[in-house]
Amino acid sequence: ISSLLGFVAVVVGATLLHGLVVLPLIAKFFGGVGPLRLFTKAAKPLMVAFATSSSLATLPVSIATAEDDLDVSQTVAGFVLPLGATMNMDGTALFEGIAAVFLAYLFGIELSTVAMITVFLMAMVSSIGAPGMPSGSMAGMQMVLLGAGIPLEAIGILLVIERPLDTIRTAVNVEGDMVGALVVQRQLGRV
Repeated sequence: ISSLLGFVAVVVGATLLHGLVVLPLIAKFFGGVGPLRLFTKAAKPLMVAFATSSSLATLPVSIATAEDDLDVSQTVAGFVLPLGATMNMDGTALFEGIAAVFLAYLFGIELSTVAMITVFLMAMVSSIGAPGMPSGSMAGMQMVLLGAGIPLEAIGILLVIERPLDTIRTAVNVEGDMVGALVVQRQLGRV
């Protein structure tokens, strides 16, 4: 139980670090929107994402918020946000990578530095194809586990805590989509 709680703490910490530090810095320096404005204006889609655990269910709210509150053009919002809802899964990639390392530890499988890098690269690739629905990351998790030589039965361990972690991940995924739209909008404004 203590190992599982430690895993949850690491996943929550890494996801919050990404969502509260990394993405706001990207929004500020590359999207021209400060963290306070980002969080106050994007609060509604982030809450919907947290409540539904679905990037796709959040998409209409994300598009409306980007256009109405964050001054993203209809063209950019209509292209970047649907693409992001299906392919930009920052939180999912973090979860899958950390989960694979945790499960390898539990099963006594030693991962070299190269193997860990491979696991995280596979997690990034599998997150691109993860469905934007609740617990969608479990499908891609199989590829990551197989690549690391971890038995697929290990997924059962994750199912116990996957749903609460999914809510946080989805909010960060949606935040990443919003930040992506801001960055594209700003870059197009410079052309």
